[in-house]
Amino acid sequence: MKIPTGKMALALGALVVTTACASIGPPEAPSLELPKSPSDLHAARKGGRVTLTWTIPARTTDRQSVRYLGKTDICLSVGAALKRCGTPVGEVAPPTGFEQAAKKSSGKKLSATFTETLTAALEQEHPTEFATFAVEVLNKAGRGAGISNQAHVPLVPTLPPFAGFSAKATAPGVLVSWKCPPISGRGEMGIKYLFRIYRRPESSANATKIADVQATGCAVGPSVLVALTGQNSEPATTAATEQEIEAEKNGNSFLDQTFEWELTYFYRGTVVSVIEVAGKPAIEVEGDDTPEVKVFAHDIFPPAVPSGLQAVFSGTGQQAFIDLIWAPVADTDLDGYNVYRHEAGGVAAKVNSELVKTPAFRDMKVVAGKTYFYSVAAVDQRGNESGRSEEASESVP
Repeated sequence: MKIPTGKMALALGALVVTTACASIGPPEAPSLELPKSPSDLHAARKGGRVTLTWTIPARTTDRQSVRYLGKTDICLSVGAALKRCGTPVGEVAPPTGFEQAAKKSSGKKLSATFTETLTAALEQEHPTEFATFAVEVLNKAGRGAGISNQAHVPLVPTLPPFAGFSAKATAPGVLVSWKCPPISGRGEMGIKYLFRIYRRPESSANATKIADVQATGCAVGPSVLVALTGQNSEPATTAATEQEIEAEKNGNSFLDQTFEWELTYFYRGTVVSVIEVAGKPAIEVEGDDTPEVKVFAHDIFPPAVPSGLQAVFSGTGQQAFIDLIWAPVADTDLDGYNVYRHEAGGVAAKVNSELVKTPAFRDMKVVAGKTYFYSVAAVDQRGNESGRSEEASESVP
């Protein structure tokens, strides 16, 4: 039978199309479902606890979304770097509903944490070495792509917080004190100790380091190594307050003079272990914190009493007056002075209408033939007034 030329062309075209549709490429290898190894492992030590944090991988090594997340092994080595995990020291289970959470997170990273407690034996045996941590994230079949980046923490031994930690508002400032026992048995390790003091305002969650106090031999009274404010931490050269006497008996103290009055603060302390290795920066590890102590810095403390008051009569023509001078009060929050006057047998009354800002005053309201007795009191910025100075007298001819 003879087939028309046009129909034959259509048939051949259909065959070509059918053949092309049936063409099959090389098969793709199945995914190994190995979560990518974390690269942001971070380790932070506080006392005997090391807290590890890392980002949970959301992609596999072949760039697929993680569907079968398993546990994460915690790896530890002392001194040497890790090549593989070996025997894990702990593990972290996958978060519940990870796959669903990963899909809903829209690229938001999910993090994981683990806390390892260092043994006292480990610290004692390797005081100058480092503990090296890594993690290996596995799939549900227990297979992983290898360990993460490695994070290091020093193994220098730490001390518990000193007892009796307290803070009280005093006239010179907030006096921080604690009981400081003798430190022994660590000198052969080359370890030094500081007592670090933190302060935070009630309105903030962040504390500021305000001082490092030498803790070596600290059973022998105050000994400040570094006051981060640059100020001497010794109490002001005034009569010792009850708080200062108590702090001295406790064993150590620090005077904070960088706060603001009429605000509430929280203070805490921690013993810092410091070890120096030749040719390397000093290694510091903080121990556990003392409980926070709340202090309302309420200023009820008057300035120092003025001294050196002198009264001198002067007169020009018909105008008579008495000039007063005295030694200036050095309190940093001084606002001014009040001047008091009385005659013999009378009651002293204030003669100035506004605070006198300089340590001098001219009394223009004097009468001939009378003798006047003067005293001066200092006033601070919160209205606390000191006692009155010793009196000075002067007569008007």
